[in-house]
Amino acid sequence: MTPSGAAWELLVPAAAAPARARGRALQAALREAVRTGRLAPGTRLPSSRELAADLGVSRGLVTEAYEQLTAEGYLRSDRGAGTWVGGAARAAHPRARDLAPRPAGARADFLPGTPDLSLFPRAAWAAAQRGVLAELPHQALGYPDPRGLPRLRTALSELLARRRGVVADPERVIVVSGVAQATTLLGFVLHARGVRAIGVEDPGSPEHGTLYASAGLDAVPLPLDDEGLATGPLQESGVRAVVTTPAHQFPSGIAYSARRRTELLDWARSVDGLVVEDDYDGDFRYDRAPVGALQGLDPERVAYTGSVSKSLAPGLRLGWLLVPAALAEEVVERKRTMDLGNPVVDQALLARFVERGDYDRQLRRCQRAYRERRDTLVSALEEHFPGTEVSGIAAGLHVIATLPGRYGPPEYFLERTAAAGVAVRPLADYGRAVERADVRLVLGYAHQSPARIRDGVRLMAQALRA
Repeated sequence: MTPSGAAWELLVPAAAAPARARGRALQAALREAVRTGRLAPGTRLPSSRELAADLGVSRGLVTEAYEQLTAEGYLRSDRGAGTWVGGAARAAHPRARDLAPRPAGARADFLPGTPDLSLFPRAAWAAAQRGVLAELPHQALGYPDPRGLPRLRTALSELLARRRGVVADPERVIVVSGVAQATTLLGFVLHARGVRAIGVEDPGSPEHGTLYASAGLDAVPLPLDDEGLATGPLQESGVRAVVTTPAHQFPSGIAYSARRRTELLDWARSVDGLVVEDDYDGDFRYDRAPVGALQGLDPERVAYTGSVSKSLAPGLRLGWLLVPAALAEEVVERKRTMDLGNPVVDQALLARFVERGDYDRQLRRCQRAYRERRDTLVSALEEHFPGTEVSGIAAGLHVIATLPGRYGPPEYFLERTAAAGVAVRPLADYGRAVERADVRLVLGYAHQSPARIRDGVRLMAQALRA
C-alpha cells in the first residue's frame, strides 16, 4: 500500500516553512499524519530521494525526519526494503453514531407501533431478490419513473383494489419511501396551492403534525366521537384538508361509521377540500373482514397512503400514495425533485413478491401471530387487572386498556410501572382531548411473544402491589 496524494498534502506547508524550522515542521507533519490515520499502518513511504524531490527540499532533511520518527516508533525501516508506517500509533477513528430508534431496554415493552421484525420472510425475500437480479434488464437500472416502476404500480393497484377496495389506477399510484414521505409530498403540494393549515385527529399520531409542519402547514387538532372525526368542529375549523385513519383510528382503535364516512366526504365536497387517508394497518383485522378504504367512495376527494412497514418491515422504506387526478401532476413533479424515484431493485423485488402471492402469505402469517398475541394480552389483563375495559381490539397492533380507578391516579401508575422496568404509554400522550383522570393505556403487543406479554402484565401488577 502506498500513500495517497491527499496524505502528502499535509507535508506541503512544512516544506514551505523557514529553512531553520523546516526539519521540525516536516517531522511534526509526518507525525500528525500517522496519528490521525491519514497515513495508515502498513503504508510504504517513498524513498527519501523521491519525497525530497516531490517537496522541493533536501534529501538530508527527509532522511533525518525518517530516522527521528523511526526512533519514536511512528515509522519502521527494513534494510533494503524501505520505510513503512509502524503500528504503534493508533489513530482515534471517529465513530458513526446510530440514531435509529431503539427499545429502551425495558424488562417489558408495551409501546405501540412496532411489528414483530422476526416474522420478516427472509427466505422468500431472498428468493425474490435472486429472481429479480436474474431477470432485470440492464437498462432498467437507470433513473426510474418518479412515480415508480410500472410493474410495481400495476401490482400495487391490483393488490389494493382486491384487499382494501380502493379505486387504483396505476397511473395515479406513486411509490414512496413510506407514509412519512407521502405525507410530506402532500404537504408541499398543498402549501404551494396556498393551504396553510390541515386538520389532524385528536387523539392521533403525533407524526402527522410534525411532518406537515416541515412542509409549512399548521396542524389543527380536531376531536373525535364514537363514530370518528366529529364533523361539527371540523366544519367550524375552517380547514380544507384533514388527515384521518378511518379503517382503524390511531390510537383509539375505532373504525369510522358508515354515516361518518359519508359526512366526511360531504364536507370535502362542500369546501372543495381533501381527505388524506392513512391506512397504516388496514390489513390487520381479526374478527371479521377488514373495513374497506374510504378512498373507494370518492377517489377524487381522498388521497390514500400506506406502506409495508407493519406487514414486512419499516426498514424497507417502501410505501404507496394514490392521489386525485387534480393533484397527480404536482405530486409527481415534487417527488421527482425530491429524490428522482425509489431504488429500482427494491421496487422490482416488491413487485415480484406481490405478484407471486408471497405478500398475501406474509399477511396471513402475521394475522395469525398477532391475533394470538392480542388474545393473550386481553386474557392477561383480565387475570391481573380484573375490571379492565379493553377496546380497539378488532384490528391493528395495539389495544386501549382503561383500568379501574383503584389502580390510579395515572401519575402513580406510570411511576410504579416505570420503576419496575415496564414501558407503557398513556392515551393522554396522543392528544389534548383525552380525559386524564383514568389510567388509560395504549398497549402494543405485536412485537412480543405470548410468553413475554404474560410476563409483562404480571410485572405491572407486581409493581402496583409493591
